[in-house]
Amino acid sequence: MTQLSDTQAVILSAACAREGGFLLPITAALKGGAVNMVLTSLIKKELAEEIAAEPGAPVWREDDDGNPLTLRATPAAYEALGMQADKGVDTAPEGEPATDMAGHIEIPPSGGDTATEGQVVRKTREGSKQEALVAMLRRPEGASIAETAAAFSWQAHTVRGAIAGTLKKKLGLEVTSEKVEGRGRVYRITG
Repeated sequence: MTQLSDTQAVILSAACAREGGFLLPITAALKGGAVNMVLTSLIKKELAEEIAAEPGAPVWREDDDGNPLTLRATPAAYEALGMQADKGVDTAPEGEPATDMAGHIEIPPSGGDTATEGQVVRKTREGSKQEALVAMLRRPEGASIAETAAAFSWQAHTVRGAIAGTLKKKLGLEVTSEKVEGRGRVYRITG
């Protein structure tokens, strides 16, 4: 296993959490030439690689032809941190930026897992809390905020955020609610 300094671990952790695994901008508090030293060290350890920078992206340096380059975490960086590699890192064609698939949670439509032409069939990661939340809300009786908070050991605001942010906005699921006597407001996935 690759040994990482605290600074290298902070930089790689931030990169591996970003879409595409990009190292820039640096979030660690470094002064002067320390940034270049740490990034050069990551390249030598094959934990970071130079790729063509898209317009507007932070630039690490320019190549001999004046083309801007940025840095991206390699699959070895994810492994060094004990994370699952960003699927886009080693599958993107040369010259094309990788895309992060971690944020693309897939949920099958209720009633089956077939998609119409051009529609992406989405599935959740097995065993995740998101998958369990979707399952709770797909039940005919649905789930209240209190029931969901108790099931996941979450605070009520976390449940509301997951429903409004992740399920409705990010995944585009149709979530309805109604007041049920004795249970309070109950939420269900209807679509």
